[in-house]
Amino acid sequence: MPTNLNFEMARSLVGFTVLLLFLSICESASFFQPISDSHRSAAVELFSPDHGSFKSLEETYEALRTFDVLGIEKKPDVTATACRLVSETVGSSSSTLKDLFYALKANSIVKCKINDKAYQGIITRLNAAVDGASSLPDFYYSVGGLLLVKGSKGDVHLADADGIFRSVKAFRQSDGRWRFSSNSPESSAFAAGIALETLAGVVSLASPELDQSLISTLNSDISKLFDSIEKYDDGALYFDDKLVDGHDHQGPLATTSSVVRGLTVFAAVTDERLNIPSNKILGLANFFLGIGVPGDAKDLFNQIDSLACLESNRVSIPLILSLPSTVLSVTKEDSLQVNVNTVLGSNAPPLTVKLVGVFTSGSKAASLVESQELVFDDGTGMYNLNNLPKSIDVGSYTFVFEIVLHEPEHEKIYVTGGQKKVPIFASGLIKIENAEIAVLDSDLGSIETQKKLDLAGQNAVSLSANHLQKLRVSFKLTTPHGLAFKPHQALLKLRHESKVEHIFVVGNSGKQFEMVLNFLGLVEKFFYLSGRYDIELAVGDAVMENSLLRAIGHIELDLPEPPEKATRPPPQPVDPYSRYGPKAEITHIFRAPEKRPPKELSLAFLGLTFLPLLGFLIGLLRLGVNLKNFPSNTVPATFATLFHVSIGAVLSLYVLFWLKLDLFQTLKLLGFLGVILVLVGHRVLSHLAATSAKLKSA
Repeated sequence: MPTNLNFEMARSLVGFTVLLLFLSICESASFFQPISDSHRSAAVELFSPDHGSFKSLEETYEALRTFDVLGIEKKPDVTATACRLVSETVGSSSSTLKDLFYALKANSIVKCKINDKAYQGIITRLNAAVDGASSLPDFYYSVGGLLLVKGSKGDVHLADADGIFRSVKAFRQSDGRWRFSSNSPESSAFAAGIALETLAGVVSLASPELDQSLISTLNSDISKLFDSIEKYDDGALYFDDKLVDGHDHQGPLATTSSVVRGLTVFAAVTDERLNIPSNKILGLANFFLGIGVPGDAKDLFNQIDSLACLESNRVSIPLILSLPSTVLSVTKEDSLQVNVNTVLGSNAPPLTVKLVGVFTSGSKAASLVESQELVFDDGTGMYNLNNLPKSIDVGSYTFVFEIVLHEPEHEKIYVTGGQKKVPIFASGLIKIENAEIAVLDSDLGSIETQKKLDLAGQNAVSLSANHLQKLRVSFKLTTPHGLAFKPHQALLKLRHESKVEHIFVVGNSGKQFEMVLNFLGLVEKFFYLSGRYDIELAVGDAVMENSLLRAIGHIELDLPEPPEKATRPPPQPVDPYSRYGPKAEITHIFRAPEKRPPKELSLAFLGLTFLPLLGFLIGLLRLGVNLKNFPSNTVPATFATLFHVSIGAVLSLYVLFWLKLDLFQTLKLLGFLGVILVLVGHRVLSHLAATSAKLKSA
């Protein structure tokens, strides 16, 4: 049904844009990509030292850890600065437990030289901190610090490991979450991650070994913690804390990162087989990968560090199936390529990738293909399907893949997540045939004027019609396989020479698209505006490689005169930038100049103005002005010279004021010259007075 473009065109075009945006969002949100070079570039940009150093030891460690995991070679050289900060922190008795902990963490990467005496002081201080710890962070920093010292020096143990283990366990809650201190009523999943990492450190520092029953009881706590895990629609799993009393809300990324870090460290140290379903480990990996490339340094560290933990965890190592491109051209006969890697992009173990099925998006019909294996390419490390099945035509599909590990023992190490659904768009060149535009007789429907259209090239059709006739536009769309194609948008637009526009949706029946405009029923919607209308045709779709927006030509419409109460055309929107364009030239009308006096009279008046100066010079001669009293000594002579020069400068300033300077410029310069004139004049007069006094006394 025809509609006025002022509202309808905007709605249609916005709808088209939103549709394409929705498709792109669905494409990116439905599957996950491993770590790539984009993360490496972001790491170098986000972890940029200020004058060769970072703001804190914590940020220094996070930068070093991120660079180390990503294997970045061209990174800022902060080793010397980091070692200086580490040496200052470990050598100071006033440094906090947190700073000492991160100093030891940074040192585990940069390998600074710390003498045995300093290590002994650190061990003594950390042991005292463990004995006096009353909160979970105190245990975390002190036990973690001792564990880092043990990694560097070796022989470090906890005297009362059982008691410390029980003291930390006292912070646990029945729901699997933990408290930060006994005074904090709120439990936290973030604290649970810290607690698991701390208990793993206690187990590593215990001598002799801890009672295994103490460790086994934590398995049920971990299972309860995973009962509270949250889930996105794409299968990503995460932990979140609503509010923690006395501590800042960490957010899902930091909270999930803390749990993953504590979980993987605890599993590695205790050799405990945790009762965590492998699909939940894969869901956590999908959460971190689904973030993309964070724009914050702390978020990037949490993402990369957590993925590094999942890469080497002893529960299940996730394998990620990804595609370099989810848009395949049927016309170009693109091949389907699939990657299978770990979360950090490392090579996967020997496996087979199967294409289980292909389904039309939004349809419940059977698979379009039979199950088949993809061919592994040793050169690229990808699994390929060189020729798309003939049943795949232009459109959107859901490809279902399955990963099959070759070795049975690998099934206990890696998790694949079963069948993986990936949205695929098959694009292609759409054939546009039988394109015509015609003017029809309204009564008989006979063709009065008909012209062929070349929608792949340029058109300049010129037509004319009156309100008793019709305009018909028709064309045919077929896919590369010869099937009917229905695009997202097929629009016909008519624009009047007064900029009033109208847009119409072109309907279809099978392969044939046709739009008939009956001008008799459109005179009111056209506001009875006769004249020239430019015609445009737009055909577009996300999978149509040759979407088009073509100017077909124009039509001269002869419509009847509008009645008195006819609706007027709506005002056209004003371009907001038009006010910055060139303005109309302003022509000023000046009054005629008044009649000037004769040239001779002006010259006579000029001569009169010089008479006072002439009288001044004659007066000086009559008074006998001379330079007999001009000082002869060097200093008084200098001041006398400056005095006369200053007087000349003031006179010159008057001349400049008359010629070019304004009043404010003149006063500013006169003030400066006046001060000089007063000072040197005072010295000259003082000298003359002193000379006169000597002559009188003589």
